[in-house]
Amino acid sequence: MSDIWQQLREKKALDDVLRAGIVAESGMRGTKALDAVDRHRVKKYLDFFVVTGSTGEHVVSENICTCRDFAFRQKPCWHLIAVRIAEATGSFETIDAWYQENWKNRGTSGQ
Repeated sequence: MSDIWQQLREKKALDDVLRAGIVAESGMRGTKALDAVDRHRVKKYLDFFVVTGSTGEHVVSENICTCRDFAFRQKPCWHLIAVRIAEATGSFETIDAWYQENWKNRGTSGQ
């Protein structure tokens, strides 16, 4: 992990220098991650972090994401980067529920 992440954890807030560092290190994925944090698209459930993107919700847990980008590249996707930023800054919505229960309920709601 680079120095930019350590600085973010210590500062617990984004500033222009940290934003530029994240973009410099992660490119377009960093830009998308910052946008997701700014738009409050990161949620922390009791069991997982969930990031809402243009193609739906993606579960992030223990440096693994359910999106295609992560599955194919096995490197940090923008959802994972967004969770890193959100965890370091506290910029996430806390949901007092289990995401897995949410999943189960979606599967049976149409029956």
